[in-house]
Amino acid sequence: MSEHRHSRAANGRTRTGIAALVLSAVLLIGATAAPLAPAAAAPAAASRAPVSVTSAVPTGLSSAVAPPTASGWLHTSGGSILTASGAPYVIKGVSWFGMETSNCAPHGLWTISLASGLDQIKSMGFTTLRLPFSNECLASSVTTSINGAVNPDLMNKTPQELLDIVVSKAAAAGLNVILDRHRPDSGAQSELWYTAQYSEARWIADWQALATRYRNDPTVIGVDLHNEPHGPACWGCGNPDTDWQAAATRGGNAVLAANPNLLILVEGIENQASGSSTWWGGGLSGVAAKPVTLTVPNRVVYSPHDYPASVYAQKWFSASSYPANLTSVWDANWGYISRNGIAPVLVGEFGSKLETTSDTQWMSAIVGYLAANKTSFAYWSFNPNSGDTGGIVADDWVTPQATKLAALAPLLTSGATTPLPTASATPAPPATPKPTSSPTATPTATPKPTATPTATPKPTASPTATPKPTATPKPTATPTATPKPTATAKPTATPTATPKPTATPTGTPKPTAAAGATLTWQLQNSWSAGYVAEFLVTGTTGVKGWTVTWPDTKATSIVNAWGMTCTLKAKTSITCTGSDWAAAVPAGQTARVGVQVAAGAAPVSPTLTVTTR
Repeated sequence: MSEHRHSRAANGRTRTGIAALVLSAVLLIGATAAPLAPAAAAPAAASRAPVSVTSAVPTGLSSAVAPPTASGWLHTSGGSILTASGAPYVIKGVSWFGMETSNCAPHGLWTISLASGLDQIKSMGFTTLRLPFSNECLASSVTTSINGAVNPDLMNKTPQELLDIVVSKAAAAGLNVILDRHRPDSGAQSELWYTAQYSEARWIADWQALATRYRNDPTVIGVDLHNEPHGPACWGCGNPDTDWQAAATRGGNAVLAANPNLLILVEGIENQASGSSTWWGGGLSGVAAKPVTLTVPNRVVYSPHDYPASVYAQKWFSASSYPANLTSVWDANWGYISRNGIAPVLVGEFGSKLETTSDTQWMSAIVGYLAANKTSFAYWSFNPNSGDTGGIVADDWVTPQATKLAALAPLLTSGATTPLPTASATPAPPATPKPTSSPTATPTATPKPTATPTATPKPTASPTATPKPTATPKPTATPTATPKPTATAKPTATPTATPKPTATPTGTPKPTAAAGATLTWQLQNSWSAGYVAEFLVTGTTGVKGWTVTWPDTKATSIVNAWGMTCTLKAKTSITCTGSDWAAAVPAGQTARVGVQVAAGAAPVSPTLTVTTR
């Protein structure tokens, strides 16, 4: 979903008596798949016809072999997901992001071990890890921000090798994995499934390589073909450059040709044929007339995203009938799909910091809706460094967020969300996996998490120009990316021998008033080489545009920004101007934007100069 996320200091850092349901699982012991070269540059495609598997799968790929997981391979029937034995199964997932960012590694490994994070996820009652990645990371040779003192077996691994280890350790923890192609490159979310740099052929080739790599490992139960199509993406419109329904059909068929056992998750679009708009990836009303039909039956699972008003003030949140109207919104956009037996639904992202009454009402409603309809889900996110939603653990990456887990309890503890019992004996829960022998050297560079650039599912201000149809999936213009990254993590625990960023308390920030709006500076965290700051831009009478400048004599460069564009005047100041979804801020609404700065020190309470129009 949105990766405009980044959590603030969490309330209540003591562990509480959470009713964590530890599901029975088998301790899986198996060798990690042999390191394989990621898919090379995609073969040239003469047309948008389905790509041949034999020509798209790089040679030399071997298949990892692993014992069955708790669920094994899954398939669909009508509106339900079933196990191989035909038992109804509801996937209970959570996203752990980072492998789609420039770190090319799950975030938080600068503080906790991979195994402990996965065990924590399992202990909370989740059954599945949704793992975002980027095509850029698949081809990279380097991962960053991993603490070798607590993750010695992850050092000096390529991102693909690290992905193998994540899958292996997830199996050992009793978790399934859904691979999520979150973005093509590691810097920004794309509107469409391809960009000028990453063609459709590359997208398909990389998916086929992954499907082949894990085809004998039922730990990997599904693939999320592309995260949050939006902007010009359409459903069944017939334009080969923007028709996501047609592209998902091509991509799904190519994946299933490599591994026919996988579930194919297909997200929705933002701007629907009816003229209505919803969350990025959230609109699936077009499925009624034009479903995705694949050559292998019983594989499609539709995967919308949904968020509360704190992420974006969709019109239904201000209706007089809110929150009672949410059921009809969900029914129209995606709920009807499983209810009418077209296909199952897995809500691929939903989450909130639960800091407002409106968000609390939304969370209660969607949890009740999912539970009543026995709908699969993947919560966003495990990570606390999610700007829009925060995480399921606090900023120390360990302490459970009791309020959020209590809100999710009807989903995580409901017997209806687990496979029906069988006659087989219940195996003992797995022991905590031990790292294998591996180098123990601590990385010389201090891990510094970069901003997390997943796309926030906010409606675009206006539809972007539709690329001109061409014979190949390479548009003449690069689709405009509208990334809304999260700020970096704010771990409070500092593992031995490897300094980490620490949360930087700023007290109660005071807003700076300007004509039509106020801006509030929030220093999210800082470390020896930089900092992340967010601004809350609140419309009083509303503004069509805004700019903020603050003094910073220690800054050396702008690393990333979301919701605004920023420039640096060396040894003097930084100036940022609202852009994209945060350019205009109507009266009564608040936009949360942010910037990551490379600097020798962070300003704590700088004087803001704000201009508006």
